[in-house]
Amino acid sequence: MTLADKLKEARKNAGLSQTELAEKLCVSRQAVTKWETGKGIPDVENLKVLSQVLDVSIDYLLDEGEALEKTVIKEQINLNDYVKEGKLRSKKDAVVYAKYPDADITPLLAKKKSTKGQKVFGNLLGFLTDAPFGTDEVFNQIADAHNAYYLVQQDGRQIFVTVTEDFIESKVLVKEISGNKFEIGDYKYQRANYKVKK
Repeated sequence: MTLADKLKEARKNAGLSQTELAEKLCVSRQAVTKWETGKGIPDVENLKVLSQVLDVSIDYLLDEGEALEKTVIKEQINLNDYVKEGKLRSKKDAVVYAKYPDADITPLLAKKKSTKGQKVFGNLLGFLTDAPFGTDEVFNQIADAHNAYYLVQQDGRQIFVTVTEDFIESKVLVKEISGNKFEIGDYKYQRANYKVKK
């Protein structure tokens, strides 16, 4: 989705007409029309106000991803306080289970999208070493080995959860994810074939 599409959708979700939104921003209705048709973009100050009025993050508005967060909650954790027990496969599973004990929790396999430079270097290195795979894939997996990702279904909402060594971060998704594979931002995700439960 483009910025224009997201603005239009968020305005409608907020129950505002273009005129009502323009009044809240102290701009003309024509300015809102230009933003929603992609013929203009709001400046930084208007983006801040749009984010507050429409209850969406600036990241959501500016990122071309399809299902970015609407609400973000980041909480500090001490991973050593959690115990891998029962059917929980890791301490990070225990963290997300403790936070959402009554939810449907699916772990996600994550892979960072390769940059053009990584692909070129990886292909060159693979060619020179006869490696059977692109080494750019290895770089991306190593760079993100310390995070665990989960898709949580609770009370009719989907929550995208990241657990690191120090934090649990929960993002309420704007659009429901239904497929086994999906992309958010710079990452590709795939649902694991098990659920987090004790």
